[in-house]
Amino acid sequence: MSAVRKVKVVEVGPRDGLQNEAMTVPAATKVLLCNRLSVAGMGEMEAGSFVSPRWIPQMRDSAEVMARIGRRPGTVYAALVPNMRGFEAALLAKADAVVVFGAASETFSQHNINCSVAESVERFRPVVAAAQTEGLSVRASLSCCFGCPYEGSVSVSAVVDAVSRMADIGCEEIDIADTIGVGTPGEVTRVFEALAKVFPRQHLAGHFHDTYGQALANVYAALQVGISTFHASVAGLGGCPYAKGATGNLATEDLLYMLHGLGIETGIDLDAVVATGKWICSELGRMPDSRACRALWAKRDAC
Repeated sequence: MSAVRKVKVVEVGPRDGLQNEAMTVPAATKVLLCNRLSVAGMGEMEAGSFVSPRWIPQMRDSAEVMARIGRRPGTVYAALVPNMRGFEAALLAKADAVVVFGAASETFSQHNINCSVAESVERFRPVVAAAQTEGLSVRASLSCCFGCPYEGSVSVSAVVDAVSRMADIGCEEIDIADTIGVGTPGEVTRVFEALAKVFPRQHLAGHFHDTYGQALANVYAALQVGISTFHASVAGLGGCPYAKGATGNLATEDLLYMLHGLGIETGIDLDAVVATGKWICSELGRMPDSRACRALWAKRDAC
């Protein structure tokens, strides 16, 4: 049994989930999604992205969304930023935290942001310094920590190196992402045990995709080595652009169902998240990818 008794869930649906949708999602829908998730008790969510709209057109209205959401005391509203220009936009939008991003895979880094892992981290040094000056927390998100669509397997040493670099520029929390969802519990254990030697485990987070159905098992493995922060997306919103037909993000409802079943505190109302997942999927014209959402909703309809 894990020694972890309380978990912080970072909701990524409004950003990581919606940015992959083919249809344009209206700002009003995004605002209501954020508000409903806040009311459900989310302690932190990714509410927007200030990457160029040429690359992620779905997020072009992030400033409007962040201006209109109802800020719930106790909820951290974070925004993804690629550079100083994005940081300045996030600052104007009153983001509580900013997220910078890199990769553990050299080839993925070159394909995704046209530079090496080391160069990508250095690009964020002024962003982190500016955020600290403004009193904003900074989180780093590292892609491809368990596998790469170009290189295949990624070594533990490569992940340790990327984390060490992000720590060196001052990132307070670091997300370890299984971008293509190929990780297994044994690998998760090895990676997080190695990372805990160079960065505080209480400031590491697991971001697992469910491409091969391993996401919940990987969360459980991470819990066993003391990881207490995990990312998830309501209704399983979001896909994986590097694995055709992949389901992508771990569903928040599935994560909460397991955590609550383990007696682990989250502070989140599962029923409210289920209702939100059902609602946003009706807005998008499809069924939730979350098994817990579908099962609990069917149970509710049968009562």
